[in-house]
Amino acid sequence: MKFTDGYWLSKEQYKIENPVEVYEASAVPDEAGNDSLLAYATYRKIIERGNTLNVGNTTIRAFSPMENVIGIRLTHFDVDDKNPRYTLYPEKNVAPKVEIEEGEVNGQGAGVRAGNAKLSSGQLDVELPLHGDFRMAFHFTDASGERHELTASEQAAQASIDDITAGSMYPLSVSGAQANYQDARQAGTILKRSKHFMREMLNLDVDTKIYGTGERFTPFVKNGQTVEIINKDGGTGSEQSYKNIPFYLACKPGLKKQDGLYYGVFVNHSQPVSFEIASENVQRVQFATEGEHLEYFVIAGASAKEVLGKFNKLTGGGTLPPAWTFGLWLSTSFTTDYSEETVMKFIDGMEERDLPLDVFHFDCFWMKGFEWSNFEWDKEAFPDPKGLLRRLHDKGLKICVWINPYIAQKSPLFKEGVEKGYFITHEDGTPWQWDLWQAGNAYVDFTNPDAVCWYQTHLKRLLEMGVDCFKTDFGERVPMYDAKFYDGSNPQGAHNFYTHLYNEAVYEVLKAEKGDREAVVFARSATVGGQQFPVHWGGDNVSSYTSMADTLRGGLSFLLSGFNFWSHDIGGFEESTPADLYKRWTQFGLLSSHSRYHGNIQYRVPWLFDEEAVEVTRKFTKLKVQMMPYLYPQARKAVEEGIPLMRPLFLEFANDPNTYGLDLQYMLGDSLLVAPIFNKEGKARFYLPKGKWTRLVKDEGMADVVESDGQWFEETHSFLSLPLFVREGHEVKLDTNLKKAGDYKEKA
Repeated sequence: MKFTDGYWLSKEQYKIENPVEVYEASAVPDEAGNDSLLAYATYRKIIERGNTLNVGNTTIRAFSPMENVIGIRLTHFDVDDKNPRYTLYPEKNVAPKVEIEEGEVNGQGAGVRAGNAKLSSGQLDVELPLHGDFRMAFHFTDASGERHELTASEQAAQASIDDITAGSMYPLSVSGAQANYQDARQAGTILKRSKHFMREMLNLDVDTKIYGTGERFTPFVKNGQTVEIINKDGGTGSEQSYKNIPFYLACKPGLKKQDGLYYGVFVNHSQPVSFEIASENVQRVQFATEGEHLEYFVIAGASAKEVLGKFNKLTGGGTLPPAWTFGLWLSTSFTTDYSEETVMKFIDGMEERDLPLDVFHFDCFWMKGFEWSNFEWDKEAFPDPKGLLRRLHDKGLKICVWINPYIAQKSPLFKEGVEKGYFITHEDGTPWQWDLWQAGNAYVDFTNPDAVCWYQTHLKRLLEMGVDCFKTDFGERVPMYDAKFYDGSNPQGAHNFYTHLYNEAVYEVLKAEKGDREAVVFARSATVGGQQFPVHWGGDNVSSYTSMADTLRGGLSFLLSGFNFWSHDIGGFEESTPADLYKRWTQFGLLSSHSRYHGNIQYRVPWLFDEEAVEVTRKFTKLKVQMMPYLYPQARKAVEEGIPLMRPLFLEFANDPNTYGLDLQYMLGDSLLVAPIFNKEGKARFYLPKGKWTRLVKDEGMADVVESDGQWFEETHSFLSLPLFVREGHEVKLDTNLKKAGDYKEKA
């Protein structure tokens, strides 16, 4: 959201007021009883008493929920916006320290003293001058004791902003409001309350790169971009995203460990947040949201991993999925024609060809069309669902079925939902419906505890029948206007928050029925804290090499936003997949955190492509299964540390500036480097950081070990090979006795 007209001017529709000086500060206890800093910043210099009239203030509250994390809450008017609040998980023994130092009289008026107010938490502090020009600076003290400025809010960066377009009047706190009101009445103008926004802009140091903000398919390094934090069902080929996280990771690489600077910024709002990342003002990251307050957290660490780990833990921490989820998932696909006969043909075909399979997924049409969701099997296609599930379990498979949070008008559950008030309504109380997706869709209102229990009851029945997990599709197209939620939530905030309530409701019933160690969802949408409910997949991509690269880029951005695990539709969701693309995407998919074959109009079993596709699937599925003694402990470590299992190279090679822009290769755990191939010819171009790298797979004639000085390589690979290297000093042991991922058992 842009408020300015170039560097110097504001857009005419906005009245922008900025804190000019902090005129008072004090130490006050926060909700946990810890010290916090309370400061008042005025929009005018206070030279004499008369300056305290007809002027606005921003109340600044600085506090610390976790060591090396400082929260800032900026308030214009102290009102409740009724937006849902993300649950945060503070540390218990935080001991932030507030220091307020008053100096000598600074000449601005009798009794006015210069000085500083500071709050410290661990190695991080925030400092504000008292009575001088406004500036709020964040510093990090490294292990050697040197104090570095990470970022700062400069003069005219923070802002309280009114939209004063025709027909609106200034709030009464603004000088001239009464005159404006009278002029408008005489002119016959209809008056309404103006929209109000709060804005912050934080400095960017030279060569600081910005990452994250959720799943983004735009360039990996976010500098120069505008990012709108609002969940939308826009596919994987646009600036829209299914998984929007108001968090960015800032990295300034160094050649030595102590040279780099790393911090994150989490904007703690469920309603849409707009980021201008070195775009509106190229020297700053700007973020703004509608309302009267703005809360954000600065998270510091000695490495990007530390920063991500702090953010992950602050927002709930991750959850380790069961071992079987790391194996291959096979789907019926979407609009394909399938029945029990088709399903068994696929599963038997995988077994006959020695293709390890851990999970079989039934997509939407396990239920009748026009009735999603009714949670009832289509008896024409599946006359004996309970028997079918038993037979699949006998083959050692886990079963996943598709669901969504909407109830179509033709569903037998629709009338009951309306009568009992289980749906989101218009403000007049009628159900909020439309015909997009299913005719007469209504939305389950997960802010209503009775609606949650009702929804979970139908899921529980499926679990008792033999279903093991759910693909929680959708959750993005939720009404934001003329919408009423049971708990009175502002629909602007409830829109993004909806997916959290939806996935939480499904995950909780899985935990109750299957136990903590077996619960897993396969989710498309996400918001802050969604890492508690793994796993997430990348949404509706396209069957092309370009979309394959877009998918990886979006996944890496998502994983740099506080999440541990991620998957994607192998082969692409839309369109038919050429055999060469299927084989290359199979390599990539089976070297991802989680692996699923899925499509729209085309089955994804490998023998429908060619015999080599069968061989490629066999080789890389078995490789992933045999890697479980490496992969699963790495997954556990990722959860414990709060970092992604699949990660950009710069997380492991922080002192190699060449790694900070790499988005076509990644590390799988801390030992394996993966460089997928994005072309039919098998040409690979990849970067190896300095050291010796041992191949885990290779074509005949290739050297087992490649030594790099930190350089680029070009190779050509068959469909049975790709650049897959083990890092020097690391080991990846394979267990050739494992037949499926679910067979893996951790050693005590």
